[in-house]
Amino acid sequence: MKYSHVVFDIDGTLIDTEKAVLRSLQKTILEVKGIKKDLDELKFALGIPGKDALIKLGIEDLEKVEYIWTEFFNEYSDEICVFDGIGKILQELKSNFITLGIITSKTRKEYEDDFMNLGLDDYFNVVICADDTIKHKPNAEPMEEYLKYTNAKKEDTIYIGDSIYDVMCATNAGVDSALALWGRDDSDNIKSTYYLNCPNDILNILFNKSC
Repeated sequence: MKYSHVVFDIDGTLIDTEKAVLRSLQKTILEVKGIKKDLDELKFALGIPGKDALIKLGIEDLEKVEYIWTEFFNEYSDEICVFDGIGKILQELKSNFITLGIITSKTRKEYEDDFMNLGLDDYFNVVICADDTIKHKPNAEPMEEYLKYTNAKKEDTIYIGDSIYDVMCATNAGVDSALALWGRDDSDNIKSTYYLNCPNDILNILFNKSC
């Protein structure tokens, strides 16, 4: 077995939240600044903490606007779903005694509100959220925190995510990465250790199985 620790991003990797995130952010900016941004203009917000995205958009009253964004996000909650095949993959990894972890740009509260009701949280031994570290993806600190907490070796660990921030976080920490393509249009020339076309490709890496 190549890796004994498999760590996942959440949004765009385990669950499909892109429309909910972008549409609610678009609605928030329209509400707060009176500007309607194209959804493509807001894609930079995928994979980084919400507060960081708002700072990049020139928002000053972060607490107030984060609340507005959360309220709008909840309006799109029925569009959030687990990607096909994820549950089966997690079950197989767990049955092979692989330690499963999460590194997410969500705060702990966002993790509890957005993810824990989807029936996947019991698979994961360790969850590193945005409020667990000072620096965030693409910085190495979230992965370093995971390695420290679990005593995992870098060479035994792989991080699976759908964005350049995920890949850079892993790379900066000296950990292998796998780019999940089922949550995005293409690889955008992102340099990752592996490229996954479907969740079953995770098994191909670990056990020489494929889609």
